[in-house]
Amino acid sequence: MGTGTAVEPLEVERDAMVRALDLARRGPAHGPNPQVGCVLLAPPGSGPDGRVLGEGWHRGAGTPHAEVAALADARARGLDVRGATAVVTLEPCDHTGRTGPCSVALLEAGVARVVVAVADPNPSAAGGAQRLRAAGVEVVVGVEEAEGRELLAPWLLAVRRGRPHVTLKLAASLDGRVAAADGSSRWITSPEARAHAHALRAEVDALVVGTGTALADDPALTARDADGALAGHQPLRVVVGTRDLPAGGRLAGPGGEVLHLRTRDPREALAALHAREVRRVLVEGGPTLAAAFLRAGVVDQVHAYVAPVLLGAGRAAVADLGIGTIGDALRLRTREVRPLGPDVLVVADVEEEER
Repeated sequence: MGTGTAVEPLEVERDAMVRALDLARRGPAHGPNPQVGCVLLAPPGSGPDGRVLGEGWHRGAGTPHAEVAALADARARGLDVRGATAVVTLEPCDHTGRTGPCSVALLEAGVARVVVAVADPNPSAAGGAQRLRAAGVEVVVGVEEAEGRELLAPWLLAVRRGRPHVTLKLAASLDGRVAAADGSSRWITSPEARAHAHALRAEVDALVVGTGTALADDPALTARDADGALAGHQPLRVVVGTRDLPAGGRLAGPGGEVLHLRTRDPREALAALHAREVRRVLVEGGPTLAAAFLRAGVVDQVHAYVAPVLLGAGRAAVADLGIGTIGDALRLRTREVRPLGPDVLVVADVEEEER
């Protein structure tokens, strides 16, 4: 094994990290665990540089972590991993949860070097790099870190802040209306925009609406594929508010579990969801709920579907935020602008210093 002194990554290791990040994206974006990929490289001098012994990625809670999956892949190929380099997108975990610690699995397999993109901020799982170094394994951290952090951004935020990452979804006319003067709202946005919104639902752990939306619109709060069938993953259906929900309605139909949180406090609702290991939340309620989450300072990203439609009157997309002057406006940082049929999707981050 190595001395434990970290050195600069090799070019083949950087290439392997790009591959590991691609593998990580195959795992589910939803669930309590992060998306992680791992590539095992043969020891230098044992063959062509960059020879891959095994690959793996995390397929969801309760399944083997990426490192263990890569070791299993190498074994299935009949390859010896002693002296190998493990290239992994997140620091190997050092705790026993649904599965054992990956740091121990790598040590027992005889891996001599570990190259990591992002250090693990989770206090209950961190420490893998320290254990590996203490055992004489070379550990390099920070390879392709920016791309790794981009992939893990919602999970990293949820771990750091102790609450789910919150995306606020808005679907409005060009003049910012979510309904016409008579209350009608179906459909302001196009089928393409609605299909994209359903794909987003399939990536989150929970959908959140208020009791007002639940009572007025009778939403199903399901994620559906392009053919209208239920997607494989159905998010938790969360209704926030003190009013009782009707016994029937579409929330009683097929879909994810329904959770009624009898509170009007967004922070209290998010604390309850965090306790259930919810990492990603999509807020889809009406203007009142949107304003409540924005005023509480707990919105991290906004997905605004804007249709080239003018209504001139009707409900605004967001209720009163208590902003009296333009200097106090909540300004977001645009991350992406994407055409969706006749509509446009604007993805924008709420800057941390704005909160």
